[in-house]
Amino acid sequence: MNPLTRANRTAPRLRDGRATKGAVAQIAKANDRLTAFERLEIYNRMYWFRVLDSLHEDCPGLRAALGERRFMRLAEAFLQKHPSKYWTLRDLPQRLATFIRAEPSWTAPHTDLCEDIARFEWAQVEVYDGAAFPVFTIDDLLDANPAKLRLNLQPYLQLLELRYPVDDFLIAIRKREALLRGDTSNAPTALRVRADVKVSRPRREPCRVAVHRHEGKIYFKRLEPAAFKILVAIRAGQPLDRALAAGIPRAQKPREDWAATVQGWFRTWMELGWFCRR
Repeated sequence: MNPLTRANRTAPRLRDGRATKGAVAQIAKANDRLTAFERLEIYNRMYWFRVLDSLHEDCPGLRAALGERRFMRLAEAFLQKHPSKYWTLRDLPQRLATFIRAEPSWTAPHTDLCEDIARFEWAQVEVYDGAAFPVFTIDDLLDANPAKLRLNLQPYLQLLELRYPVDDFLIAIRKREALLRGDTSNAPTALRVRADVKVSRPRREPCRVAVHRHEGKIYFKRLEPAAFKILVAIRAGQPLDRALAAGIPRAQKPREDWAATVQGWFRTWMELGWFCRR
């Protein structure tokens, strides 16, 4: 887990300041070809490259926003500050957004964008294998009192308030990478050209997105501000009537217009299985 040097070799000293060769001599032996230090260096390099490769795979949006070289510098700095402490590489990027905010020099002048992308990419990891409970149905609403009814959102559902439309940005990157991975020689000329075009960074535009899964696939859904506030209030444990009051602005639309709009939202959310029994 010790970071490598700039030449991608084992560092002469460990994180705690001890000489690496002295520490290695206590746990490894030399053989007729390699010293103890050289033998352990093989595993040090293998592990370090593997965790870097894992971050590289998990963060296509950050790579596109920063470029490969800047992304690798960010990844190395992040791993030195937050080495893996988990049994699975799945959890490796969970503190990346916090690190970007705490040390903006690695991503400036695109720190806000990169933080949003890191949050969005981590949300997809949580959605992919997050827990799911039995779906809440219309029958569960029968004779319910809105003042007392508390709905529950599926644990895997992620609600993100973003400063940039990174959902569209990630979709464009995925389409481009799919073209690059595929046999573009057999693709139409227009598609081959599009695969070589760099995806531009998005302009600042606040948006609210739900990241969810349906039938085993991950989807992104834009939410209107009022819809987002209602869902956030529901997740916070507010009764249904208070959750609705938190989202619906007063005196901007006739009450009956809001009723039809909100009914449409709830119908869609229930069809997508966002509500659950707990």
